Amino acid sequence: MKHLVTLALALTVTASAAPVTLTYWQYDFASKVSTMNELIKKFEAQNPDIKIKQETFPYDAYNQKVASSVPAGQGPDVVNLFYGWLPQYVDSGYLQALPAKDFPTATIERDFVPMLKTSKIGGKYYALPTSVRTLAVFYNKDLFKASGVLTPPRTWEDFIAASQKIVKGAPPRFTQLGFGIQPDGQDYHMLREVLVRQYGGSPYSADGKTVTYDSAAGLKAMTFYTELFTKYKLGTPNFFPGNNSYRDAFIAGKVGMIIDGSFAVATIQKGAKFNWGVLPLPTFKGSSVRSNFGSYWVNGITKNAKGDKLAASVKFLKFLTNAETQRTWLENVGEIPAGKKLSSEATLRRDPVYGPFVASLPFAHSTLFVDESGQRKAWVDAINTVILQGATPASAIKRAATEEQKILNEYYK
Repeated sequence: MKHLVTLALALTVTASAAPVTLTYWQYDFASKVSTMNELIKKFEAQNPDIKIKQETFPYDAYNQKVASSVPAGQGPDVVNLFYGWLPQYVDSGYLQALPAKDFPTATIERDFVPMLKTSKIGGKYYALPTSVRTLAVFYNKDLFKASGVLTPPRTWEDFIAASQKIVKGAPPRFTQLGFGIQPDGQDYHMLREVLVRQYGGSPYSADGKTVTYDSAAGLKAMTFYTELFTKYKLGTPNFFPGNNSYRDAFIAGKVGMIIDGSFAVATIQKGAKFNWGVLPLPTFKGSSVRSNFGSYWVNGITKNAKGDKLAASVKFLKFLTNAETQRTWLENVGEIPAGKKLSSEATLRRDPVYGPFVASLPFAHSTLFVDESGQRKAWVDAINTVILQGATPASAIKRAATEEQKILNEYYK
């Protein structure tokens, strides 16, 4: 009998010592996946009672994969999501609100950059970022020099002039682009949150419920952007095949400038075999109005995490958002730390690559999406009516506004 009791105790101890295994999902982006693998090793060394299983999926299928798996009680315990998807996941009950005792609201808003408030839903935070992103101009210094462009552009007027010197060929037979125009890249964000504001407008009402870019400022913004193709012929969409055509073409040395996010730094550093640099987004000549688009991916805890898994998920989320992890993410992925303290460091602000992204944080706007994919489609489709079908900018901006307002009305009704 004594031996049976001893055996039972041993089995109990063994069972209780078994590690908690969490499943973590993110989309398949090489530098993010490899960095997360290293971070997971570090976390597991610090927490031997927790194991993390990372699973990744192609970006185009990722949102649908999460949306179909979590309601069925499958999929991840901790999930990486674009901030613009949060309203849909919260409304559907897929995410748990972050436990207030572990993530006090006052602490979050003290420690993280202001754009994070966009993802505060019903007074609660459901997820937190490791990093944030803004936009800037990547430029090919070698093409600038070869084309006789001596000064990097600071204004949109100079941006056009520089691109005109670099571009070779004409549509549809370009051999080299001055500007890697790509509406479904980061351009539509730049049009909405930068150009509209630089022309004196605002894309949405203060509560985010009403489209306000069907205006004089919105028309000027749409006209300026589409004329980069229709009038100035600086480049063409989809110059290279693939989802990141504009970036791949830039890395191949065939494009003078692209507008992209800080998340592209690591990929460009790895792939580009020429001298390149980063510039702040231009302003219009004689104007001091600056704006930028700020975005971020967040990590949240799904409804699957309960009991020991919830406690382990809280530990993992704290690890993913601490200062050391934020610095690792910057060094390996190229995204800006989400913490106020790190992102305001003088050395980072002076960095020739990251400095332009960091400097734009104070005037970066993160759009309050309610259906990110639907709202993106409304903009891209409207732009393409001008670029590909010969429609007027006036009809395009009205089309985008009408389609996006339908989406907002459906959500807020």
